[in-house]
Amino acid sequence: MKHTVELMRILLVEDSLADVELTLDALAGAKVANEVTVVRDGAAAIEHLTGADSSRPDLMILDLNLPRMSGHEVLARMRADASMRRIPVAVLTTSSAEADVAKTYDLGANCFLTKPVDIDQFIEVVHSIDDFWLGLVRLPP
Repeated sequence: MKHTVELMRILLVEDSLADVELTLDALAGAKVANEVTVVRDGAAAIEHLTGADSSRPDLMILDLNLPRMSGHEVLARMRADASMRRIPVAVLTTSSAEADVAKTYDLGANCFLTKPVDIDQFIEVVHSIDDFWLGLVRLPP
């Protein structure tokens, strides 16, 4: 079933400026119009999600290795809070460690993607997020 959101709100939680720029460039040509808010650490992600003037994102793209609060801590806080529990989270990180994959899913992530080192492959991974999350999935209300 196609997704009916006219404008996909994405919260990108990423501390690497280069990865932020690559992700934004890749999402600029997405199949669904999107508005990306970028925060650079885990604590800022939680502050954004719980802020009175914040709109709930339709999707979060989350790095694990973040300053102030790790991606795992962000996931744990989100899944413990009923107001954030249904936000789909796509983890996009440099880690490919099995322990990180297992812990990420244990904490309720919806998918785990390892960032490729190659720029073209990185863009391809972000396009796969676009294809799946913005094109195919029906998101929660």
